[in-house]
Amino acid sequence: MKIGIDLGTCNSIVFVKGKGIVLSEPTVVAVSQEENRVLAIGKEAKEMLGRTPDTIVAYRPLRDGVIADFRVTEAMLRYFIRKVQGHFSFTKPEVLIGIPAGATSTERRAVIEAALKAGAKEAFVAKEPILSAIGAGIPINSSSGNMIVDIGGGTTEVAVISLGGIVSASSVRVGGDKFDSAIENYIKEKYDLAIGEQTAERIKIQIGSAMPPKEEKKMRIKGRDLVLGLPKTIEISSTEICQSLQDQLGEILQCVKSVLKETPPEISADIMDKGMVLAGGGSLLRRIDEYLAKNTGVPSQIAEEPFFCVAKGTGIVLEHLDTYKKSIMAKKA
Repeated sequence: MKIGIDLGTCNSIVFVKGKGIVLSEPTVVAVSQEENRVLAIGKEAKEMLGRTPDTIVAYRPLRDGVIADFRVTEAMLRYFIRKVQGHFSFTKPEVLIGIPAGATSTERRAVIEAALKAGAKEAFVAKEPILSAIGAGIPINSSSGNMIVDIGGGTTEVAVISLGGIVSASSVRVGGDKFDSAIENYIKEKYDLAIGEQTAERIKIQIGSAMPPKEEKKMRIKGRDLVLGLPKTIEISSTEICQSLQDQLGEILQCVKSVLKETPPEISADIMDKGMVLAGGGSLLRRIDEYLAKNTGVPSQIAEEPFFCVAKGTGIVLEHLDTYKKSIMAKKA
């Protein structure tokens, strides 16, 4: 059995060869502090975020796309593999995991080790921008250059790819998470209202936009008044949310510009013709493609099903494992 895993800071997506995407769950684990035992993983654990008693901690074992807590990541990988395989399978699967392009060899080893301990027969890692480009349908082995901007939960990775390899790349630790906390801080400072992570995420999805919206949207939100300490409801607009995200968007823009600066002239011409492709959950923010196109002069388009690009990429690589083994994958380090 061959399994591809997009191990993201916010969400993990699992692809099984022959079946497609079989699982998409939040990368959250709930641990009981007294017994140091994993209580819940995925959707169930995410519902506990910000709502747990002192004895239970719900948190994300990955920070900025790399493992922050090894033991918990291993438990999570084991859960994913078991859930996909069923409890009665005795064969160990081959597992391919996407990792950030800038991951160090130690971080790569940690992912491979966690996968092997979680029950994989063999584990491989591949760079996320390349998997994302493959999943977005970009012909990565052609001699013309392509640019991918993968905006994930913890990081945004920008890469120019030609002939199956990365020509220039850069990443910035800004993504969906930072968008959420920017919204949280804005509401805290402007309205003296404390809201949780999940509310911030809901605001971003419902009325968030990278450029001032063509049509103003309003949303009522509930939180805790920081002055009185009592519950309070306020109404916010999409223009305010757009304003609150400008610093984070500026950092992503700088990252895109720095990659464009390092790109050889021939490839720059290719990118101007084809435009950049946006992938990852963060690219679902309204008008983010227009924002990048306007500020760089490079046309940009959003990939089909951007949220699943890395997972779809692992699927395509698993189909043609031998072809890709040499070019893009690092085997157990």
